[in-house]
Amino acid sequence: MFSSKKLSRKVVDEQLLNDIYKLKDEWMSLKSIIERSVEPSEIGLYDLSVAQSKYFFLLREARNRNLSALHK
Repeated sequence: MFSSKKLSRKVVDEQLLNDIYKLKDEWMSLKSIIERSVEPSEIGLYDLSVAQSKYFFLLREARNRNLSALHK
C-alpha cells in the first residue's frame, strides 16, 4: 500500500545544506529590511525571528550530522 523510499544519507545532507543556505539568505534579507525600517512592523519582526530560529535549528541539525555548513 505505502511504498517507502529510503533516501541516501548523502542526498539528505545535500538538501539540508541547501536549505541552510536558503534560510541564511532569507534571514539576512529580512534583517537588512528591518534595520533600514524607521518603524518595523510586528509582523516583520516576527518573520525575522522565525527565519533566525529555523536557520539555527538547521545548523544544529547539521552539526549533529557532522556536516560543515560553510559555503562551498
